[in-house]
Amino acid sequence: MKDRPHVQDFDWSLLAIVAAICGLGVMEIYSSTHASAMAGMQWRQLTWLGIGVVGMFLISRIDYHTLLDQAPVLYICGVAGLLVVMVIGSTHLGAKRWISMGGIFNLQVSEIMKLIIIIVLARFFSEVRTDRLTLADLLKVGALTIVPAALILKQPDLGTAMVLVPVAIVGAFIAGIEWRHMAIGVILVALLIPVGWNMRHHLKPYQQQRIETFLHPEEDQRGAGYQILQSEIAVGSGGFWGKGFGKGSQNQLGFVPVRYSDFILAALAEEQGFIGVCVVLLLYLGLILRLVDNAQKAKDRAGMYVVMGVTAILGFHVLVNASMVIGYMPVTGIPLPLMSYGGSSTAFVFLALGLVMNVRMRRFVN
Repeated sequence: MKDRPHVQDFDWSLLAIVAAICGLGVMEIYSSTHASAMAGMQWRQLTWLGIGVVGMFLISRIDYHTLLDQAPVLYICGVAGLLVVMVIGSTHLGAKRWISMGGIFNLQVSEIMKLIIIIVLARFFSEVRTDRLTLADLLKVGALTIVPAALILKQPDLGTAMVLVPVAIVGAFIAGIEWRHMAIGVILVALLIPVGWNMRHHLKPYQQQRIETFLHPEEDQRGAGYQILQSEIAVGSGGFWGKGFGKGSQNQLGFVPVRYSDFILAALAEEQGFIGVCVVLLLYLGLILRLVDNAQKAKDRAGMYVVMGVTAILGFHVLVNASMVIGYMPVTGIPLPLMSYGGSSTAFVFLALGLVMNVRMRRFVN
């Protein structure tokens, strides 16, 4: 057994996959913006990637057991931060999600909360000493998840609020959820769907519009349905081989909305075709498999739950974003990890990967 972890214990295969995805993302951000007023965004993305790598290294040096010990404090701080956002947060496009840090950058507390919920639920599940979760355990997990999710939803940020849920679901399955409890949960969700639909008028106007557009995008092709329809056109026009780097008309002429961020996969599909999308999805599959492998090799249950929490969030991001660009899910603003442009989302992914490296590096440590 080693006395202390070393950098050579990093999962370099995982990092190679991450580097490949990031490289494709930077190339597509350049292709999507170089001929527009947003030219140069790839350099800002590279800066965030560099900051992310530093953050990953730093968080990997802090023993994850120390983080788990501080889970209650982290949770309270995270919830308090979300409350602060509601009071003094910066508003952009009708959403209050950021705290201005002296004009230098905007801190999105909800991204930090995703890391905190991974740590908090990992500690909770690891301390369950029975083979099956009791109803009381499930209610506690639900409460821990619903409180920050509700505050994030209030911002409003439906996408990020949804992202917290898979951590709880995956953790509950691994910890041992009883079939009867799972069946009750499914029935409750099924019963709540019509109730939620009848209450949709209580949502923000743009949220109502997204739901209705998802169901019938063709009814407002120049308005609310524009995003989904243009994305589908871009994906379809790419065909099997694609139109070539920098040659996608939907992408280059700016028809694809937010083509450097939320819809970056649609831009890539137009230029690199079905083959290019398959390559990207295979890289993400490789990423998920490496994460699961690290979870299996974790030193203890707590480490395993930490890594599976990261896996749940990243897998959910990929699934929802890919489904969104082809019209199988409503537009929720969930970015494609490591490829989409964005400082907060990029930083979160690298910090999450830092937690994974943290667990991996200590699998042989006394």
